[in-house]
Amino acid sequence: MNIFVGNLNFKVSDSELESLFEDYGQVSSAKIITDKYSGRSRGFGFVEMEDSTEAKNAIEGLNGSSFGGRDIVVNEAKPRTS
Repeated sequence: MNIFVGNLNFKVSDSELESLFEDYGQVSSAKIITDKYSGRSRGFGFVEMEDSTEAKNAIEGLNGSSFGGRDIVVNEAKPRTS
C-alpha cells in the first residue's frame, strides 16, 4: 500500500521517515519529495508497505501525531490524475 505523509519538517530525511514507519511493519520504500530545481524538501513524502494491515495500522497510529516538531498527516495515497 502506498501511503502519503504530509506536513513534514523540511529537515526530515528518507531514512528518518522509514524508521518512523518501521515500528508498524516492514517498509518497502520511503521517499521525501524534493523540488527538482533547489533540491529542498517539499514537506511531504510517500511510504510503501507491502502488508495492507500493517499499513492501515501505521496510518491510524501516525495520522495527527507529532514528528519533527510538526503534526503530520498520514493517509492512503491516491493515484495521480492527469
